[in-house]
Amino acid sequence: MATINSVTETLNKIIKSEVNHSVFIWGPPGIGKSSVVKQIANNNNMELIDLRVSQLAPTDLRGVPFIKDEKLSMFAPPSFLPREGCGILFLDELNMATPAMMGIAQQLILDRKVGDYEVPKNWFIVAAGNRSKDRAAVSQMPSPVANRFIHFDTEPDLDSWKRHAIKEEIDEIIISFPHFRPELLFKLDKNSPAWPSPRSWGFASDLLKIGLDSVSSAVGDGASSEFNSFITVFNSLPDIEGIFKGRGGIKVPHEPSLLYASCGALVSRAKSANDFFMGFKWLMSGDVTEDYAFCYMSDVLVALQAKNILNEFIKIARTDKQYQKFLPKIQEMMS
Repeated sequence: MATINSVTETLNKIIKSEVNHSVFIWGPPGIGKSSVVKQIANNNNMELIDLRVSQLAPTDLRGVPFIKDEKLSMFAPPSFLPREGCGILFLDELNMATPAMMGIAQQLILDRKVGDYEVPKNWFIVAAGNRSKDRAAVSQMPSPVANRFIHFDTEPDLDSWKRHAIKEEIDEIIISFPHFRPELLFKLDKNSPAWPSPRSWGFASDLLKIGLDSVSSAVGDGASSEFNSFITVFNSLPDIEGIFKGRGGIKVPHEPSLLYASCGALVSRAKSANDFFMGFKWLMSGDVTEDYAFCYMSDVLVALQAKNILNEFIKIARTDKQYQKFLPKIQEMMS
């Protein structure tokens, strides 16, 4: 089973190695399949064409027939297919198409051509879809179509989501909450239209940012109720700005939910490499297990890379004895 992070790394390697095999990403709705394809295209300065095959008729993909020189019948390729440059042709929700439509697409997927059209050399075909067990309205993929893909089956993953959430500046309370209740990062509820997923927690963050108190419309009543209880904990945070300034006497809490909340707030509110370092020093000053420091530093590394200040942090921390002691675990996280 793959994670979003591992799929991202694999797809990047496939693209950089110019391997033109088509890829299919399977997984439940809302875990970031579409987002990762967009991210890869952006990171590689590539164009992205998002093509929903389920919304097309066979003639839309094969092209409209016309007569050339009054002798030959040919197909005029549709304008939405790429003709030049480099990019990703993304066939999202492919298995929501009818089997007949997927059959039309299979030549495009394997042979990189359909009708009189051929996919340019520097374009890569990536598809994504939900599984039937995810309550998705999908069609059974014909075996000849399935055999034309390299397949990756993905599941929700907290570390993958945290990387995305930190880079996208998701609300700090929402980033902290799944540390405390990881099972609520994704919990499909067949009896409710709203349920927690990486995507719906992003919606919840947007609701909080515009001043709405309830996130039940995004993640459902059950997850919202537990999240509201966590907000009460978040209101008991220690003096975060005081920690950044090295102010003494600020005790490190021992209650797990408050510790997770504190780590999330330190990462979200830090503005400089020194802020991140002071957060580390404060956390290590408490009588807590290294698991919390590991949790904090894993998020710090993502934030440092996103802010492009990792080297500044290393210069500040490299002479510190506590950091040196913890360094092998940090290097393991970076590998």
